[in-house]
Amino acid sequence: MPLSSSLNAPTLPPPILSGAGSLLERYDVLFCDVWGVVHDGIRAYPRATDALIRFRERGGTVILLTNAPVPRPRVEAMLEARHVPPTTYDGIVSSGGIALAHMAEKGYRAVHYIGPRERDAAFFERATARDVSLDIAEAVVCTGLVDDVNETVDDYRALLEAARARGLPFVCANPDLVVEVAGRLYLCAGALADVYEGLGGDVYWAGKPHMTAYETATAAAATLRGADVAREKILVIGDAVRTDIAGGARAGLDALFIAGGIHRDDTMINGEIDSEKLARLFPADAPRAIGAMGHLAW
Repeated sequence: MPLSSSLNAPTLPPPILSGAGSLLERYDVLFCDVWGVVHDGIRAYPRATDALIRFRERGGTVILLTNAPVPRPRVEAMLEARHVPPTTYDGIVSSGGIALAHMAEKGYRAVHYIGPRERDAAFFERATARDVSLDIAEAVVCTGLVDDVNETVDDYRALLEAARARGLPFVCANPDLVVEVAGRLYLCAGALADVYEGLGGDVYWAGKPHMTAYETATAAAATLRGADVAREKILVIGDAVRTDIAGGARAGLDALFIAGGIHRDDTMINGEIDSEKLARLFPADAPRAIGAMGHLAW
């Protein structure tokens, strides 16, 4: 489907595109989500990585913007394991990296950590604050549920209430509420942070859809390109309305919605976007996307 002038003014719902090449050529920088766009948690999407590589070959800059609660080196290893070519991207901004920088800026020396130590080992190895009991902690730092297979938010409610009673700040190193792995959804750190904020607690959201993500990514892009990048030359690509599309809107950036990720059951039938379903996902009060695709492809 050729791109039309309707892309200059987002519609309800976003227009469905069969290819993104003409759209991508309008931008200098992409802030691209990873899980659900570049890979499915197990393997890379070849057409998506091809599109990003072609964008870079034309002089564009790709920043992978992920809510993974680990620093860049671990994200790179995860991408390699899923056969994402290193030529797919120029830089990586992760929620884990943002959270670690925030902890260092605050000078935390003793915090109460919540999260799976083995899976998120790269985060805990990089963190300098020691792990202490809640009663002497300066903050709570969460990368996720300790056991996201068997635990729920209710397993942490008493701990969250105790932390709120002490007035502790809560550092959320992954603002996602859920993540999809090969068709199954698992709770993330954002689910706990959301409850904590509901209790009146102070939450530092280290990632999408919050400005921490877009400010960090914009600075990274400027460093890579050697100059500031105008907002109208940056495109956000993502599969989650709550994080990617809403975050792009909050930052004043255009966004391309990928329907085949976390919202695929809400938007697709037999592998194709259903226009009526898409319209229900993007009601009048929803954040805008300038286009929608089942999967990213040039």
